[in-house]
Amino acid sequence: MSCDKGANPMRWDCATQGCFNLKKRPKIEVLADCLPGNMAFSDIDAIAEVCGNLLLLEWKSHPGLGTGQRILFERLTLLCPAVVLVVEGDAETMDVSSTSTIFRGGISPPQPTDLDGLREQIAAWSGWAMANSALRDMEAASCS
Repeated sequence: MSCDKGANPMRWDCATQGCFNLKKRPKIEVLADCLPGNMAFSDIDAIAEVCGNLLLLEWKSHPGLGTGQRILFERLTLLCPAVVLVVEGDAETMDVSSTSTIFRGGISPPQPTDLDGLREQIAAWSGWAMANSALRDMEAASCS
């Protein structure tokens, strides 16, 4: 795996600076009462934009999504030029066991894969996103 291009290494040293999750992650639960009902903010593990198209990665150490996150991703992919890859695996070791794709409101069943397969999926999405600019589509649909 090469990090020569597009690398975004974490610039935090837990050994000298303390636990990143405790020191730098917002405590979003203190905002929960600002939302209706039992809603809560969701954290998304990674997001990239290519030509107006969005790719979101959501890592899980277990199968499936919670109900709120599933609804969020289904609706997001209906309303935006977005794809969500739900990755089941171990984020610490980057061991990947399966991925599911959420696109246009639908969720595919988990497909067995590994890190190389995930990289291939991301590269394929990148190629598709570059060839199918959502920005170009927006310009064509605008009234100006």
